[in-house]
Amino acid sequence: MEVYTVTVATGTSEYSGTNNYIFVTLVGEKGESERTLLDNPGLDFCRGAVDQYKVTSPSPLGSLLLVRLEKQRYWVEDNWFCRYVTVEPPAEDKVLTFPCYRWLIGDIKVEIREGTAKTLRDDSLPQLLAHRKTELQERRMAYRWVTWAPGIPRCIDATTEADLPQDVRFDNEKRSDFEHSLHYKLAIRFGKSWSDLDDFKRIFWKLRSPIAEYCMEHWKEDRFFGYQCMNGSNPRMIKSCNKLPENFPVTSDMVQSSMAPRTNLDKELKAGNIYLLDYAIMDGIPTNTIKSKPQYIAAPLCLLYQHPDEGLIPIAIQLEQTPDHDTPIFLPRDPPLAWLLAKIWVRHSEFQVFQLLSHLLRTHLVIEVFCVATLRQLPAVHPIYKIRVSANMTRKITYLLSTSRTGSFCNIAPNVFVPNPNCPFSFSFVSGMVSLYYQSDHDVQEDLELQAWIRDITQEGYTELPNFGLPSKLNTREELSTLVSVAIFTSTAQHAATNNGQFDWCAWVPNTPCTMRHPPPTDKDAVTMEMIMATLPDVSQSCLQMAITWHLGRAQPDAIPLGQYTQEHFTEGEALELIERFRRELKDIEGHILNQNEGLELPYLFLLPSRIENSITI
Repeated sequence: MEVYTVTVATGTSEYSGTNNYIFVTLVGEKGESERTLLDNPGLDFCRGAVDQYKVTSPSPLGSLLLVRLEKQRYWVEDNWFCRYVTVEPPAEDKVLTFPCYRWLIGDIKVEIREGTAKTLRDDSLPQLLAHRKTELQERRMAYRWVTWAPGIPRCIDATTEADLPQDVRFDNEKRSDFEHSLHYKLAIRFGKSWSDLDDFKRIFWKLRSPIAEYCMEHWKEDRFFGYQCMNGSNPRMIKSCNKLPENFPVTSDMVQSSMAPRTNLDKELKAGNIYLLDYAIMDGIPTNTIKSKPQYIAAPLCLLYQHPDEGLIPIAIQLEQTPDHDTPIFLPRDPPLAWLLAKIWVRHSEFQVFQLLSHLLRTHLVIEVFCVATLRQLPAVHPIYKIRVSANMTRKITYLLSTSRTGSFCNIAPNVFVPNPNCPFSFSFVSGMVSLYYQSDHDVQEDLELQAWIRDITQEGYTELPNFGLPSKLNTREELSTLVSVAIFTSTAQHAATNNGQFDWCAWVPNTPCTMRHPPPTDKDAVTMEMIMATLPDVSQSCLQMAITWHLGRAQPDAIPLGQYTQEHFTEGEALELIERFRRELKDIEGHILNQNEGLELPYLFLLPSRIENSITI
């Protein structure tokens, strides 16, 4: 009689434990163990428990292939989350780890593999090949594509969180925190209009940050306006400008007073010191209506100048794309309130583009495609599945996406994802992992599961974006490393850069207003403080803006920093060493960033690795 020591770890989140019956069977090359009820004295499978059992077999099993777990109802149905199972074979000085990290729901039987990552070519046993095939068949039934709206990436077929498989929902603590904290912050809504800019301080006293307070003090300054173009939540909007757009008829005389001595607009254009914000993507979007009241948008163009003494400053603003007598070009020399309102309109457009495109579309929706394709096409034993899960996917296809897609950007999705091999946080880590499991480019080309994965991404996930730019086949290890690195970077560092500072830049509502209640001004001389206050969000809208940006941009209670993983999918030493090296590199990067920011009046710390989550979780 062979006796195996089996250890079973239950999840640590709320309701992970179970009082149902749990059985285990060890499956080896030479046979199966006895089907064993796991039942120690006292309570088994409590939340966070690590329970040990003895499992017997009438004869040696040979190499262990699978662990079969079965859950059966006791009195009532009680779901169970299993983290992992370890097995210590008799007379052997080794412990095999079988990662699970999934919910067992109802009377169910699941089989999990030992944790060594393997591509399809690494498996030859019919039993293991059948396991891979069955796992993916089940996943494709659970994770289905749907086209939510034309012109954007496809998404998982789910309308609400309840439609998602349990394994990709928020943990109970996350859901509770999300709902309760948001409801608490929304309780501060008042429902009346402001009368003065200082009135915005009434909702600002409790939810503060150093950057938000700096915004409150400096938001009217041209220099701070320019600073946010480069260091705010959406630095991708600003472009170098060597030639003025034909629909932005700024003359040299208009902006001469903003120039440094002994230069002019033409010289600065040629010198590369002129920049442009162009919100043409907003042009033609119809006016929205909230509670029978219209909410207006604009499609501004804003010219900026890198002044040798004052820094990056705005020098001309046009609030619509088509110049005419009702679309003046606002200048710093105009009446102060007119210039201020023009800048507010630019920042309002920035709010729309930042939230819908840079944040929701270019991180959440783009990466949801990778998440769904990974679940559909790569078995849990596949190295790329393990890299993606370990590095950024986790178990959350975001509840936020399931409940708050707005549709405002249905036709503005081109160029949402531009691969860049120089992703500093992830490329060396991913390329090391890829080299570990793919010895040559030929291995990449012959991995049928990997090729099915990239086809699912391009031909299913991005089928609404024919010019997306990704190939439908991976030919080299470098291509694979680049693609996975960019996906990880997008869902970690890029998301942190756009998401984590939104409360800082938006908490002082006049700095980045979420909505505008009057149309853009057509007469510079007619702008008054009353007009500005009537245009900015009212009390209710301002409170909502503060609540939402605080809720989304805050440090999440369950945040796991980049490089740290609650789910240990890799078990082999070489892979674990690469992960440890990645952590050391991130620590060095953190020190470098802190040194670079030392002494700055307004430090930029959103990309500290310790503040970057290892996944998009909200």
